[in-house]
Amino acid sequence: MLRTYAIGDIHGCLNKLQYLIKRCQRDAGKRPAKFVFLGDYIDRGPDSRGVIEFLVDLQSQQPDLTVCLAGNHEELALAALCAGQHEKWLRNGGNETLRSYGISSLADFPPHHIDWFNTLIDQHDDGRRLFVHAGINPLRPLDQQDDHDLRWMREPFLSDDHDYGRLIVHGHTPLQTGLPDQRHNRLNLDTGAVYGGPLTAAVFDDQSTTPLRFLQAF
Repeated sequence: MLRTYAIGDIHGCLNKLQYLIKRCQRDAGKRPAKFVFLGDYIDRGPDSRGVIEFLVDLQSQQPDLTVCLAGNHEELALAALCAGQHEKWLRNGGNETLRSYGISSLADFPPHHIDWFNTLIDQHDDGRRLFVHAGINPLRPLDQQDDHDLRWMREPFLSDDHDYGRLIVHGHTPLQTGLPDQRHNRLNLDTGAVYGGPLTAAVFDDQSTTPLRFLQAF
């Protein structure tokens, strides 16, 4: 039986990512393991380049079992790298990302990593859960969501109590408790890895919508 592991915001925390993936693989045992990464792979943390290289390699090894969503920080990076909108990215962690690449100029950013950013998708629906980076607009049907909302939404989504027909699995809003925030209609997996909290994975199967358990790397 397939196990799905949804992983919250990484933000350059390569060591936590590597350890968490090993925990997930041990947890899966001989079952196939599908990974859904919820975005925000870069910025603020120490090794954004290492995180991207790790994910690119994982996706190349198992393309059908690795889903990488776009976060708002990947959007900011693309706006800086491709559209010249530098200032907002750099003040939101872009400087740390450039430092991890050992470069000071945006012109020296590896083109194949820019290409990879452009392959990222905004949502993944497995029939029970809708995986997004930030949230959804509660005023719109799930099939009419705006990409900007999927990458940036906080309110009114976080306060909304409606049943969306899917469990919305998201990150983006860091939790200071170090624990995931599980509600009847949504699940927040951003446990603040880059701020000293753990990196968290929710474990799902195809029989139940809610997580079987959580795995963390500190």
